[in-house]
Order: sequence, then structure tokens, then C-alpha cells
Amino acid sequence: MSTYHARLAQVLQRDPRYVYEAYEFVFAALSHTQKLLGRVPAEDSSNPGAQYHVSGRELVHGVRDLAVREFGLMARVVFRLWGINRTADIGNIVFNLVEENLMSKSDQDSLADFQDLFDLDQALVQEFQIELDEAEWRR
Repeated sequence: MSTYHARLAQVLQRDPRYVYEAYEFVFAALSHTQKLLGRVPAEDSSNPGAQYHVSGRELVHGVRDLAVREFGLMARVVFRLWGINRTADIGNIVFNLVEENLMSKSDQDSLADFQDLFDLDQALVQEFQIELDEAEWRR
């Protein structure tokens, strides 16, 4: 996943609460969330408009989904290592990226959209479930 971006280094200097990988993961989670919601911008689109927008709530749920897929029961540990301890931290990461023009937002988006959406311990550990695709059972 690591693709170094010079402007991302500036974000890390300005706000060292979160590690580089946390920012990269939020980028990946945005793409993942857009796919889940059927809002993937066309590759030749220079201006992904409102039809591709993902709300804070939608993004946080996409972050959770991707974390469980990528890290399984280790998702909570990984997030702690990255400095992500509550859903508001995801909002802080997003707004740091917005401030550096690495991510965009609508006029209606705010940090409050990310506040206390759910408890990460509960969502990533207590509610963790392994879901096997039906094809897996046929082998």
C-alpha cells in the first residue's frame, strides 16, 4: 500500500498523532467505500463530483469494513498502533488530508460527522465475525 507522497509528509509534520500508514489506509478505505456504495469515479474523470461523494458516516463504516477484511481480529491493535482510538480520529485524518488538498469535502461535511459513531473496541473486537463465502464451503 505504501506510495510516498511529499505533501503527506507535510501533514505528518503538522499533526504527528497519526502515522503514515493511517493516512494511506484512509485513502484505501475511501476507494473501498466508493466501491461498496457504487460511487466509483470514472478513470478518465478529472472532476469526481457530488455523485461520488462519501459522507463521514459512510467512510467510517467503510474504514471498519476494510480493516476487518485486511487485518481481521488484529484490526483494533493496528489502529491503536496508528493512533486511531475512536471514530473522531478518522475524521481528524480526513480533515488533515482536506487541509493539504489531498482529499476533498463538500460544504456540508464537518468533523462532527465522525464523532462517536461507534466504539472501535466493540466494532472491531466484540462484534467481529468471520464470514466465509459460500464458495469456500464447497471446496
